[in-house]
Amino acid sequence: MQHIKRAEWFNFVAVVCLAVMLAACATAGKSFPEESVRDIRIGTTTKQDVLDTFGQPWRTGLEDGRETWTYGSYRYRAFQESVSSDLVIRFNQEGVVISYSYSTTNPKAGE
Repeated sequence: MQHIKRAEWFNFVAVVCLAVMLAACATAGKSFPEESVRDIRIGTTTKQDVLDTFGQPWRTGLEDGRETWTYGSYRYRAFQESVSSDLVIRFNQEGVVISYSYSTTNPKAGE
């Protein structure tokens, strides 16, 4: 009888540990081809070029009256280093890139 209780206790502890590990991770955004960021050309690259390369943006908005698209992938972990990549692209009225910013904590970005 005591053997059954030990097995039940072990199973309970294992399930709790697994639940804590899974709950300690969170992902937001969606991945994008980071190696293609270097292909963006200010004054040349269009919205359609960006869509063809990166797909639909994760978030859109306006910044100083100019359309802004954001591509971002954010993975938060409790027991490992978190990894994030963020690409913000700003367009003029004609739909051409006027500026962009890219940042990442991913050591494998661009490979």
